[in-house]
Amino acid sequence: MDNIDGRLQTEDSQTVPAAPRAKSRAWLKKLGDFWTLGILVIILAVFGILQPSFLSVSNWFNTTTYMTETLLLAIGETYVIITAGIDLSVGAVEGLAGIVAALVMVALEPHGATFAMIGGTLAGMLTGVLFGLLNGLVITAMKVTPFIVTLGTMGIATGLTFILSGGTDVVNLPNQLSNIGNATVLGVFSFPTFVTVLCLIAAGIMLYQTRFGRYVYAIGSNAEAARRAGIPVNRNLIKVYTLSGAIAALSGILLLTRFATGSPLTGTNDELNAIAAVVIGGTSLFGGRGTIVGTLIGAAIISVLITGLVILSVQPYWQTVAIGVIIIIAVWIDQFRHRMA
Repeated sequence: MDNIDGRLQTEDSQTVPAAPRAKSRAWLKKLGDFWTLGILVIILAVFGILQPSFLSVSNWFNTTTYMTETLLLAIGETYVIITAGIDLSVGAVEGLAGIVAALVMVALEPHGATFAMIGGTLAGMLTGVLFGLLNGLVITAMKVTPFIVTLGTMGIATGLTFILSGGTDVVNLPNQLSNIGNATVLGVFSFPTFVTVLCLIAAGIMLYQTRFGRYVYAIGSNAEAARRAGIPVNRNLIKVYTLSGAIAALSGILLLTRFATGSPLTGTNDELNAIAAVVIGGTSLFGGRGTIVGTLIGAAIISVLITGLVILSVQPYWQTVAIGVIIIIAVWIDQFRHRMA
């Protein structure tokens, strides 16, 4: 379009004032940057009015601890979705890593509780890394879409979880495990929340301040252009999916420390909440745009919504309805912003 006398002239000779168009784009950008934070504040205010105990310190402790499960998975998912991919296997990998860690701890406990916990943690983390690496290699080497690949590995991880556990909970874990998982840090955060905060900070620094982070954005914006610019696209995609798998495993291990029981049902549908948190937080499904801070807000919205509805004794089915509505609104805003851009 050519700018003539401060107006934008289209090919069909229709003219649109430049100033209103610029204002609408500025408004749209502000909406995309801040609407999720506004939604979070509104939800907090509504639940605080309906049930004052919702704003208590004890509920804050419970909500933030519950949020770690979704937020950790969402951190890895943020990297994946910024590259215009998707990882459906994180929930299943979370459950499998927890079961592997639990079984190794039970097997090694006769050699000492500390040795058993270290060995189980390493085994669980290795499980997540291997599944993430598998996702990345198949996606890049075989040129299969991430949706299909991670759907397949989700099924593999789920099946292995039930095969290894026999479909029953793994118990008789070291007693010290529960002490660690339920410990508090600074009297404000639970141990899982503290670990999640550290991961959040590290993920933000890596995404915003490192070459790898810049490559992630570049690949999501235009993978072919990134490749022509000399960016090793395949290598970095493998790193992204491996990171996602490792963080999913960490989430499974932290859940294991909280409940001191390895359940084959751990992680069921957690990938949906993680993806929802990322999308609600403003990360574009088209790739190339997203923030860790936005993901934090998205995870907070989901967690606050669920815990608030539980306190109000609302049937669990309405929790999924509420989350679904927010997801649809978030995706609609994302697509609207994409069309306007």
